[in-house]
Amino acid sequence: MNLGAIPWRETRYPGVRVHFYASDKETGRVVALIAMDPDHGYPRHRHRGPEEVLVLQGGYRDELGSYLAGQFVRYEDGSAHTPCALEGPEVCVLLAVAHEGISLLGGE
Repeated sequence: MNLGAIPWRETRYPGVRVHFYASDKETGRVVALIAMDPDHGYPRHRHRGPEEVLVLQGGYRDELGSYLAGQFVRYEDGSAHTPCALEGPEVCVLLAVAHEGISLLGGE
């Protein structure tokens, strides 16, 4: 995967970048690539509707387990987690579809 060819947008979270393919502010639906540098992650959040994630490169962990390239993960409406890229040489790249968006938790 040529990560340099993707027009990434930096986020306010160190080591985390995103590229939106689709985003609907009315429904909260998002289709995006997410890149997390090793041992960096996204803050704890709750799903407002189901979310599907396909790990394209590297891997990540959360409170429910660890997921590696090629794995598909589904989070149900109301579920919460704190994803963090695994340590190692590879950037974790995810294709995520959040059907109704997320709510950040913990005062974010």
